[in-house]
Amino acid sequence: MIDLAIHPQGLENNIRQARQHGVIIPTYAQMTDPDRIPEAIQEKLKTVGLWDIDPLNLFRITWKNEPKASGGLFGGPNSIELPKALTGVEARILCLVGKWFPTGCHKVGASFGCLVPRLVTGQFDASFHKAVWPSTGNYCRGGAFNSKLLACSSVAILPAGMSRERFEWLRSIAGEVIATPGCESNVKEIFDKTWELRKTRSDVMIFNQFEEMGNHLWHYEVTGRAIAEAFEGLPGNRKRLAGACFTSGSAGTLGSGDYLKEKYPQMKLAVGEALQCPTLLNNGFGDHRIEGIGDKHVPWIHNIRNTDMVIAIDDDDSQHLLRLFNEPSGREYLVREAGLSRGLADALGYMGISGIANVLCAIKMAKYYELTADDVIATVLTDSADMYGSRISELAEAEGAYGAAKAAVDFNRHLLGLRTDSMEELTYTGRKRIHNLKYYTWVEQQGKTMEDLNALWYDETGTWSAVHRQVAAIDALINDFNQKTGLLKAL
Repeated sequence: MIDLAIHPQGLENNIRQARQHGVIIPTYAQMTDPDRIPEAIQEKLKTVGLWDIDPLNLFRITWKNEPKASGGLFGGPNSIELPKALTGVEARILCLVGKWFPTGCHKVGASFGCLVPRLVTGQFDASFHKAVWPSTGNYCRGGAFNSKLLACSSVAILPAGMSRERFEWLRSIAGEVIATPGCESNVKEIFDKTWELRKTRSDVMIFNQFEEMGNHLWHYEVTGRAIAEAFEGLPGNRKRLAGACFTSGSAGTLGSGDYLKEKYPQMKLAVGEALQCPTLLNNGFGDHRIEGIGDKHVPWIHNIRNTDMVIAIDDDDSQHLLRLFNEPSGREYLVREAGLSRGLADALGYMGISGIANVLCAIKMAKYYELTADDVIATVLTDSADMYGSRISELAEAEGAYGAAKAAVDFNRHLLGLRTDSMEELTYTGRKRIHNLKYYTWVEQQGKTMEDLNALWYDETGTWSAVHRQVAAIDALINDFNQKTGLLKAL
């Protein structure tokens, strides 16, 4: 469970700091239903840009932001449905869109879920601690952004091989930026750096997204409910939620699958990973180019017992489709030859590299289960192509100009040509095999115990369900914190 023990001195310091910097913290209830946000705050948001370093943007940590760069308020969950003309499958693929979060990625939610419980209990003392955000990409961006909004200092850690855009933006927000060796699959090197900081500095608190239950809980409560609402809002009387697919990464987004399986028990939950680093599929290892989904380990917060399928995605597919979806001649080909509307072709820019991988997982699931037009598969577009302009330029430099011929090859080979290979429908034994892999990272290296590990498998009520029940307690702490700063009353 998430530790909610109160540390009075730290809490007093945090209240004073929040009061000085005008920090009001949203509740889970407000993130799932922005209509609950006070009218005075909504009025102020009309003059605030989506990426502005303004504490008011904490209230935009929701899937329901109005899709505009500045001054937007709220509506339904941002989502798009991908048609058969694009995917080649009968099943309807529903994608939540992460572009309209502050920072352009839903990781501001995951990092909020990790930091805020420590802040409103005083365990994290904003007058002393620095929040350390180890990440393979977007999580440290979200963590650094939230830290700034919450008047906290931050340290961002990410692999040196990540895109230039990430580093440039982070250096303008985080107090410190540390680049570790390797690429998105080099998670061990990130863990090693956090242990070094623990041993050498007393002023840091590590928020490791791979083990923080706040990451799982935020997605369970906020992303899970948003997907359900978007699904229920789709047209059609015979639709059913057949499945949901999420690439592993920190396994935070997979927490939404726990919520969805409670609400729609018949659905299948799949986890995706890179074919070049098939850790879940066959205990494999390697490097890959699907930025943001680190591998070579199983995240502590992945509820393996609730996962039905593993799907491996070739990173070559994601790279080719990044160009198809974003090069002008690629979009023109999809409009002219595949019959996509101009609006949908332009909306393909909502997919970053991991979002493309999520969609490919959904397509493979649809083919494997032979799903029909009455079936819906849900996924998320974590971030948008805005984060990968340098990657598109690098591909263009390496492969040359992009025209209709290349677009045709990419569409037919890397999208319509997807096969149901490199997949595993998990049995009890298959799930337990993957769960057991946690031992080598978390017990041998990261200080967990075998009792902790066994509890995740055998004691669902005392672990996963217990965390899910903590939303009300966290909201109560947030409300009490806001009351003590006096800022809400002064609006």
